[in-house]
Amino acid sequence: MPSHHLPLLLAAYQYKFGRNVEAMWRHLIDDVAVGWEELGTDLLDDAPPALVAALTGGEHWPSRTLDQLVTPDGSPPVRMSVTDETADAQDMEWGYVLHKEGVEVISLLHEDIGPIVSWSIDPRTAFNDHPAAWSSRASPPAIRASRSTPTPSAPAAAPAKAGPSRPTARR
Repeated sequence: MPSHHLPLLLAAYQYKFGRNVEAMWRHLIDDVAVGWEELGTDLLDDAPPALVAALTGGEHWPSRTLDQLVTPDGSPPVRMSVTDETADAQDMEWGYVLHKEGVEVISLLHEDIGPIVSWSIDPRTAFNDHPAAWSSRASPPAIRASRSTPTPSAPAAAPAKAGPSRPTARR
């Protein structure tokens, strides 16, 4: 759900990966053998403690990859690729595509593209989890912008708006 994944992804980009989307791609996509079971608070490494506390309520849990999969025929599991054709079969509700300008949030129940949330958005921004709210023709549905004053090292919040036209190549 966007209210869970977006804060982690935004804070990870801004702090753990030092605003380097290529490093984030390598960690989250290229360096994973099969896929992710859960994204954890280790993505908040290097974020200010007050931000981590605001996002997690003080809880900590590790990211976990899908390492314990067993295939019906005993062969090694392979990377999960999600395409328009396979999304329904994989019972996926949400997709997150990392772009240079932000993260595209796709409600797979409604559309095959979605609005782009700028990397500069404050991770404490609350987002709507209703799938119909994530239309590719509208701005990302923030419920409320963060009212907290960012720390001096934290980026300023920017208004949520749809990004420019989508590049054809997706990662």
